[in-house]
Amino acid sequence: MDDDRLILTTLSHALREAGFIPVEAATGSAALEICRQSPPDLAIFDYDMPESKGIQVAKTVSDQAQFPIIFLSAFGDDSIVRGAAEAGAMAYLVKPVDPPKLIPTIHTVLKRYAELRSLRLEAEQLAAALKGTRNISIVIGLLMERLHLTESAAYRRLRHYSRSHALKIADVATEILAATGHINQAISMMAADRDPEELSSARK
Repeated sequence: MDDDRLILTTLSHALREAGFIPVEAATGSAALEICRQSPPDLAIFDYDMPESKGIQVAKTVSDQAQFPIIFLSAFGDDSIVRGAAEAGAMAYLVKPVDPPKLIPTIHTVLKRYAELRSLRLEAEQLAAALKGTRNISIVIGLLMERLHLTESAAYRRLRHYSRSHALKIADVATEILAATGHINQAISMMAADRDPEELSSARK
């Protein structure tokens, strides 16, 4: 995305020569529409654009964007660089941009983004596993208390139920905890809302 037609054409040509399929946008609003309708593998935004500035477009798409961002600008002062980083930029290049330098930057950013995405996925999976483990432990404790089972027997009961219903043990544990929470909440509400006749009998 760049409002300078010469720069846009030159970079697009260089990207095609490098095997990429560029989609051009001469305004910020056009770039925003492209990102929303057909998210790219990588976006190159000019920092200062007509209509919607590149920095504004980046901030708008950063929350749901699943692609890395590179910023171009005619200025290289620290405040602009910080603004670009806060908007999600993974690289910042000062114009005029030499295409032979841009291509290696793109490859580096794509690789780095893939690594970060993999780390985020691993962290999410670990968090889910830890949460599932906690839920399983709690449910085993509930089964031990309410069914008077040993820990191993409670686990076997939970595992048997999960297998017979083709469900994951963690998912079953989560459902049991949710149901238990609803039941406890309902009982608490009923305990607080005592029948007038009950209160009258209690006073006699």
